[in-house]
Amino acid sequence: MKFGVCVANVEEAKIAEEAGFDFVECQVVSLVPEESEEAFQKVLNEYKKLSIPVKACNVFLPGDLKIVGENIDQKRIENYVKTALNRVKELGAETVVFGSGDARTISESEYPREKVEGQIIEFLQLVADEAKRFGLTIVIEPLNKKESNIINSVSEGVEFAEKINRPEIQVLADFYHMDEEQEPITDIVKNKDYLKHIHLADTHRHQPGTGSYPYDEFVRCVKEANYNNKLCIESIWTEFNVEELQKSLTFIKEQFQ
Repeated sequence: MKFGVCVANVEEAKIAEEAGFDFVECQVVSLVPEESEEAFQKVLNEYKKLSIPVKACNVFLPGDLKIVGENIDQKRIENYVKTALNRVKELGAETVVFGSGDARTISESEYPREKVEGQIIEFLQLVADEAKRFGLTIVIEPLNKKESNIINSVSEGVEFAEKINRPEIQVLADFYHMDEEQEPITDIVKNKDYLKHIHLADTHRHQPGTGSYPYDEFVRCVKEANYNNKLCIESIWTEFNVEELQKSLTFIKEQFQ
């Protein structure tokens, strides 16, 4: 099992490195996919100075890059996906998280749900093609209904993955979103064949070890699912410093011993 933490920038990655994490999960948008190669190389060079690897990337799409609705810019989507995944590969990451609630959300009064589902599937087929080229895995992130009105549970994420039926498209389980939606933690076991990434948090989305989430049950289900991959904290931190990160790292290591 590898333990990581989500970071917004290189400075946070340095703190995670000092705190002793195995890896960090950065943001795809931080790789400036719609800016020049020169701009990207500046970001890449800063990450390459670190000894801690970037194993995953989240915040796949900027909020204004809609993939559903009447007025999507298909050419911009295609260019963005190709450049973004190429840069993720250069960074050395393996997994890309498809959450991007703003990009995938539109009200049913504006656009029928069946068409939205079709557009998401079409988008993920495009992403799968590029992911295959670069040897990447895309994990669908179920979000709670405050952040998206579609794909709100691990089981629903698996339904999409099954429809796409590509090895490049898998699913993520996020403890926070599962708790918000009151999704049974046993869904982790039920959907174990598609589970390729996990996000951790605690009550009110704060860092693990500060709340009352049922970690005993969560850990039991993760182990029952024979999951032995990446676990990554994605939370709101009281303070993003070495001391606080080490406390949460110690907590989750103790839970998964």
